[in-house]
Amino acid sequence: MTKQLMLYSRVVPISQDRHAETSVQTGKDWRFAADLHTAPVLVAEIEPASAEMPIVFAGEGDAIAPVALLAVRAGENAFVSAEGKWTGSYIPAFFRRYPFVFAETGADKQTLTLCIDEDHAGVNTEGRGERLFDSTGERTQYLSNMLKFVTDFETQHSLTREFCKRLVALKLLEPAVATVTLPDKQTLTVTGFHRVNRDKLRELDDTTVVELFRNDMLGLIHTHLASLAHLATLANKAGPASETPTPPAPELEAEDATPETTH
Repeated sequence: MTKQLMLYSRVVPISQDRHAETSVQTGKDWRFAADLHTAPVLVAEIEPASAEMPIVFAGEGDAIAPVALLAVRAGENAFVSAEGKWTGSYIPAFFRRYPFVFAETGADKQTLTLCIDEDHAGVNTEGRGERLFDSTGERTQYLSNMLKFVTDFETQHSLTREFCKRLVALKLLEPAVATVTLPDKQTLTVTGFHRVNRDKLRELDDTTVVELFRNDMLGLIHTHLASLAHLATLANKAGPASETPTPPAPELEAEDATPETTH
């Protein structure tokens, strides 16, 4: 399993034989995301997520991807309460998709099969939540809706890659460092992410600017830049520093490239 599936631990293809009695309960407990300080976002999410989350770019080269910062310190998520409630207004699709995901199957790895993480706390055979199959063995409306959701996610993921490739081709992205002040007055340096360079954006020729405007990329760029103001808000939500050092982040792939934080 790739690091792209960082939430998942026991992913299996959904089948009527295996999941005839399976139900799924989601949307009540978000503690599975409590220690994730970033979430990949799709181009369609940049605007709604930017209302309360900084949107930055992480990764390198072809692996550059937009992510929403959920905390300024690794191992935290300012949007998940101790009781597992989501405290923000917007929940990234990456979390709403869980525990479902497509996996590449077949000898050529070209077939996408809908799978589920059976270790998700909401997966059960006690009838809690929504059933995957009805009493006749047919796919329920819930499962059909989730199949469409995951399919749309994959489509938007492709559009997101195109957006990032254009930013890289225009050489608009630059490594960035942000220093924030925590509630205890200590300072924290957030590194490992990229942002659009305003000077390079202003230097674009008129033809390119019009192109970016007409395909909505220019709006996304300005939304990203405006969202960086939320870094201060996230810093104010930071909890006390752990006495145990945060372990280094694993090697990251495009969908979950993650900024690092250092004191």
